[in-house]
Amino acid sequence: MKKGIFITLILIGISYLLLINIAPDKVEKDLNGITLTKPYQISEQAKTLYDSLEFIGDLHCDALLWDRDLNKDSEYGHVDIPKMQQANIALQAFTIVTKSPKGQNFEHNEADALDNITLLGMVQGRPPGYWFSLMNRALYQSKKLKKTAKRSDGDFKIISSSKDLKGLISLRKSDPTIVGGFLGVEGAHALEGKLKNVDELFEAGVRMMGPTHFFDNELGGSAHGVSGEGLTDFGEEVIDRMNELKMIIDLAHISPAMIDDILERTTQPVLVSHTGVDAVYDSPRNLSDQHIRAIGENGGLIGIAFFPGAIGDGGIPAIVASMKHVKDLIGIEHVALGSDYDGSVVVPFDITGLPLLIDEMLAQNFTTSEIKAIMGENMKRFMLANLPEE
Repeated sequence: MKKGIFITLILIGISYLLLINIAPDKVEKDLNGITLTKPYQISEQAKTLYDSLEFIGDLHCDALLWDRDLNKDSEYGHVDIPKMQQANIALQAFTIVTKSPKGQNFEHNEADALDNITLLGMVQGRPPGYWFSLMNRALYQSKKLKKTAKRSDGDFKIISSSKDLKGLISLRKSDPTIVGGFLGVEGAHALEGKLKNVDELFEAGVRMMGPTHFFDNELGGSAHGVSGEGLTDFGEEVIDRMNELKMIIDLAHISPAMIDDILERTTQPVLVSHTGVDAVYDSPRNLSDQHIRAIGENGGLIGIAFFPGAIGDGGIPAIVASMKHVKDLIGIEHVALGSDYDGSVVVPFDITGLPLLIDEMLAQNFTTSEIKAIMGENMKRFMLANLPEE
C-alpha cells in the first residue's frame, strides 16, 4: 500500500512538472495575440517621424502576469525588454494583476467567482504563498520586475520617482537602448482590506493603482461589478493615503459613481491607464464625454487602449479615432497610449508596431506636435509632475 501511494505521488509530481513547463506558454500564446503579420508595413513618412521621437511611452502592460523572461526577445507576447529597445520605448507601465473572475466580461462579475489567476499561478509553478494571497501576488510581481532590472546589465531601469525619470531621460541622450518601467496595480483588492498595505505596495515600488478591476471590492464598485456604488469609507481612506504618498490614481475599470467620488476627493491629477470612449465604442469599460471633460478639468491623462473590447472592431483607425475624440473634447495634452499589452487581449500589433499608429494619425490629420504629445511627451510631462520627487 505504501509503495503504491509513493508511486502515485511521484506520478503526480512528474505530471505537475510537465504541466508547469508546457501549459504556461500555450496559455499565453492563445490569449495575447496580434492580428497583423510581421514585418509590419509602415510608410517612410511614418517611420521617419517615429524615429525622430525623443520620448515614447505606454501606460498599461500586464507582462508581469506571465512566465516569460522579459530580458529575452520572445516569439510571443506583446512586450519584453528587447522589443522595447527595438521600438525605442523610453517608459512602459508594468501593471500587476492579482485576481480575475472566471467568465470575465464587461457587463457583470461577482466578486466571489472562481479566480483565473489562482489557477494560472498554480500552472506556472509559482509558490503556494502566491496561490492564497492577493497581496503576495502583487509583491511577487513587483519583485519580478526588480529581478528583470538586475539581470538586464543596465539596459532596464525601474522608475520610482521624478528624479529617476530625469535620470533615465539623461541616460537615453547618449544611449537610447536604455529603457525604463514603473509599477502599477490593477485593482486595490490586492490590499486585502488593509490600509497599511498601501504603504507596503509603495515601498515595493508601486507608483500607480486602480481602485477596482473586474469586480467590486472593499473600496467600492467596478464598472463591471454588481453594486455600481461609489467610494466606501475605506475607499476614501485609500484615496487620501495615495494622495499623501503621491501614488497615482488610475480610473480604469471603476464605476461611474466612483469616478465622480474620486474626482471630487482627490487633491492630485488622475489618469486612466487603458480605456476607450463611448463616442467611438459604447461599453461599460469606456469613458463618457462627461467623465472625459471632468478628467480634463482635473489635469488628468487618458491612455487609449488597443483591443476590441475598448475600441470595437475598427482596428487601428478606431484607436486613433478614440484619441481624436479626446483631443477634440478636452485637448491634445490629455491623450496618451494605453495599450493593455499582454492583458489577455488580441491587438493589431505588438509594441514594435507602434509606428503603425503614426500612419493612421497622419491620415486623420494629426500634426507632428500632436503625434509627439500622444506618443510619449504627455506621459513624460505627467509622470515628471506627479511621481514622488525622490
